[in-house]
Amino acid sequence: MSSLPSYAQDLGDGIFAIDTGFHRPVFDAAYLMVENGRAAFIDSGTNFAVPRLLATLEALGLAREAVEYVIPTHVHLDHAGGVGLLMQNLPAATAIVHPRGARHMIDPSALVAGATAVYGEEEMARSYGSIVGVPAQRVRESADGMSIDLAGRLLRFLDTPGHARHHHCIWDSRTRGFFTGDTFGLSYREFDTDKGPWLLPTTTPVQFEPDKLRESVQRLLAYQPECMYLTHYSRVRDVQRLGASLLEQLARLVAIGRGLKNAPDRHEALKRALLAEYVAITAAHGCRFSEAELTRLLGVDLELNAQGMGVWLDKEA
Repeated sequence: MSSLPSYAQDLGDGIFAIDTGFHRPVFDAAYLMVENGRAAFIDSGTNFAVPRLLATLEALGLAREAVEYVIPTHVHLDHAGGVGLLMQNLPAATAIVHPRGARHMIDPSALVAGATAVYGEEEMARSYGSIVGVPAQRVRESADGMSIDLAGRLLRFLDTPGHARHHHCIWDSRTRGFFTGDTFGLSYREFDTDKGPWLLPTTTPVQFEPDKLRESVQRLLAYQPECMYLTHYSRVRDVQRLGASLLEQLARLVAIGRGLKNAPDRHEALKRALLAEYVAITAAHGCRFSEAELTRLLGVDLELNAQGMGVWLDKEA
């Protein structure tokens, strides 16, 4: 076993967070779980993250054949874009995918077309590379309440729509934590203060459904989790406080959206309203960012959250 690469962090209990390098440092995480010499990846990042995932496995002295599962929380490309390429390098692994997302992991053409419509061809090539599918016989669909066994460690799947209809979260009873993908929001380490972490809901296109997201968050909180393993970014504790804040913010976003549903240049109006919301709430949390700094750190989220809210408002109308 060699030392871990600088982009991998040992969280204890056989869980390693791997910075995928997407957009900026500590923005996008994949997880490696190791139990009794067997392993599973939860989320993969993009194609460009695959060398980091494999290098972390090697640093831990594990053969590629030791990986039994690759589990994207949902099929958005920052979480699952690298699954096909990763699976090509893991001969014994099964991909476990939400039933609404499985066909997109097998044939990613519709997924790529949808993302290209949002990001454009140049950005798709730069950020995601060429997405490859997973052979159908290597894909297993999850089911709500289903459990799998990783060398004696049970992982349970919950169907958690709201951010996306193809989203599940994975419960690890060992650490009493959920791997939450984007269901439990985003928490960037730049916003940590002496009050702890801050997080915000993500409303990216095209399946943001606030009522379902609220129900999913409440369902996760009912487990009384001790921690959450977020894709953006890594493990957070103080879960009940964060959950309450997430639900409060979600209610405000719904009110903001409905208040601006007929606004001229609605997209820009939504972005301005979201930025004002973030300015106020981060200041109350003890952050000392200027509006320009917040725009730099949350620029991707401002754009995508406004897009997703627009799609939701149009559907609601």
